[in-house]
Amino acid sequence: MQEDASTPASTSRLNKRMAELGLCSRREADEWIARGWVRVNGEPAIMGLQVAPGARIEVDPQARERQQHQVTILLNKPIGYVSGQAEDGHQPAVVLVQQRSHWSGDASRLRFSPQQLRGLAPAGRLDIDSTGLLVLTQDGRIARQLIGEDSSMEKEYLVRVNYGSVATSVQESFPAAQLARLRHGLQLDGQALKPAKVEWQNPEQLRFVLTEGKKRQIRRMCELVGLKAVGLKRIRIGAVLLGQLPVGQWRYLADHERF
Repeated sequence: MQEDASTPASTSRLNKRMAELGLCSRREADEWIARGWVRVNGEPAIMGLQVAPGARIEVDPQARERQQHQVTILLNKPIGYVSGQAEDGHQPAVVLVQQRSHWSGDASRLRFSPQQLRGLAPAGRLDIDSTGLLVLTQDGRIARQLIGEDSSMEKEYLVRVNYGSVATSVQESFPAAQLARLRHGLQLDGQALKPAKVEWQNPEQLRFVLTEGKKRQIRRMCELVGLKAVGLKRIRIGAVLLGQLPVGQWRYLADHERF
């Protein structure tokens, strides 16, 4: 596997350049370099190496073979589980990834094995009181695609809301001007939010499509316009849908699926 960098002006660390080229994550790059699987301009790479824009980067086939065995898992996270590390007595969502909770409707031919849990990490967060699509992956390329600094991946949510004491036919009571503010015009943590797609899904439920993911962003956005989010479910990340996956169950990302 060989890559030729194109034309930015200055040198960069090898692991960063490999991630930019989509070869792997920075962490994987460091592992491959340590194993002697990376060559730059024909020479074995060393940790921390700075590479020029035109450097020829070659990766040993063993690295690609290892990547091909990495899994990405789609979980319909229930309320009450945290996305990452256990906190405040709540379990991390990864504990649900076990044979008995593997969805019977999974069309992939993969079989679960405990080694698939090694290095399996959430690519993004989903609050403890929210449900829906959570991605857990061993593949640093996918993690970077979903949560990297330059990621603009769409994430779609269905959000049930109250407006003050109004819990039914909320759409009739909620001012159109405030809906416009949800779409663009709000700030969180002193920063303007990126434009969002927000529309009524039904009289009590809004559909949000975001391209950023600040902590508890949708709930905080709702509070700024007088709404209270009383139910939140993520139904899509990029082109990958939650679909019919039952709450608390998981499936593998299929070979043909791309975020």
